[in-house]
This record gives sequence, C-alpha cells and structure tokens, in this order.
Amino acid sequence: MLQLFAHPFSSYCQKVLTALYDNDTAFEFRMLGPDAPDVFGELTSHWPIGKFPLLLDDGRPIIEASIIVEHLALHHPGPVRLIPEDPKQALEVRFWDRFFDNYVATPQQKFVIDALTPEGSRDPYGVERAGAMLDTAYAHLDRHMLGREWVAGTNFSLADCSAAPQLFYADWTHPLGDRFPAVTAYRERLMARPSFARCIEDARPYRPLFPLGAPDRD
Repeated sequence: MLQLFAHPFSSYCQKVLTALYDNDTAFEFRMLGPDAPDVFGELTSHWPIGKFPLLLDDGRPIIEASIIVEHLALHHPGPVRLIPEDPKQALEVRFWDRFFDNYVATPQQKFVIDALTPEGSRDPYGVERAGAMLDTAYAHLDRHMLGREWVAGTNFSLADCSAAPQLFYADWTHPLGDRFPAVTAYRERLMARPSFARCIEDARPYRPLFPLGAPDRD
C-alpha cells in the first residue's frame, strides 16, 4: 500500500492528491497536523528537511510533489496518462508544471508569508513585486489558454494537477477579477474536475487557517 504524508489544505499535497484521485489509485493518507506529532516524526525520519508531501512506496520515500506524480506515472500508472509518452509532449507538460510552481505558487506564497510576519518586519515592496509577477504570469497564461481546454496538449496531465491548487489559492490572494477571462475559465474547469473538486471539499474545514482570509466563494 502506498502511504502519502500530507495535509489536505496544502497546495503541493493537492497536486499529488489530484493525480491519485484522477486514477483512483489506492493509498493510505497519513494526516499531518498538531494532533499527530508521531506522523510528522515518521516523515522526518525519512526526510529530515520535513517538507511534504512525501510518498512511501514499499518503504521507499519519494520526495517533492512533481517527482511523486512522475513516480506514480512510472510505477502505478492508471487510465489517465499524466505524463505523455511522447518525449516532446512530456517536456511541454513539465514546463507548465514548473511554470505554476515558480511563477504562480512562489509569488502567491510571498503574500501569505508576509501576512504571517510581524507588522514591523513586513516587506511591502516584496509583496508589490510578487503581485506584479502574478499579473505577468496571469497575462501569459491567458494568452496561452485561448481556445484550449487543458494547459499542455489536449489531455489532462501533471501540468493541470499543478495548475489546479496554485490557481485556486492565487485567485484568493491576488484575484484574477475580470482581467484574465481565459484563466478564469480554466480555473473553473479545474475546480469542476472530480479529482480536484474532492481536494477542495476535503480542505474546506481548514479555510480558517488561511492568513489572508478565505473568500466566501469557491
């Protein structure tokens, strides 16, 4: 049995959970949280850095969300091929996966970290730059998504597993508004995908943890 050390409110955990749910892959959810210090202790015994998600496959730790999805595609494939067989198409999928992690998730997290920082130590200039980065990423993605259903190729892939949680939380933090209709429509399609819709519902009880205040929508 696969074991996933994760928390349902984490965007990177949701990337992996979307992949698992999309292929109906059996696994044991090892819930991380203050009520389960032993689970976190087990996590750090495999990965001293302590970051999650972490997948145990027959006792072997697989670390980092994108690598976990790649591992699942190699060793536990399902009917939904999340990494295309064609190497050129696979490269496009991997690019867009990195795009959402580096140019959507990273600036989005700047807002969150700043909100958690004591007022006298906050970084308004850094937050302003993060907002500009998100606007640039939104604009690039908006142009790319015109006439497309999924972000890479014609099928749902690792790239969409990455896009779903990152766009979900980024729109809470730095709203898309009416400026990027193709991105907004893509976000809505991702939210309607049963695998990610399940992630949204599983994470709903933890919305009070969002330091910027979770909106009433979604």
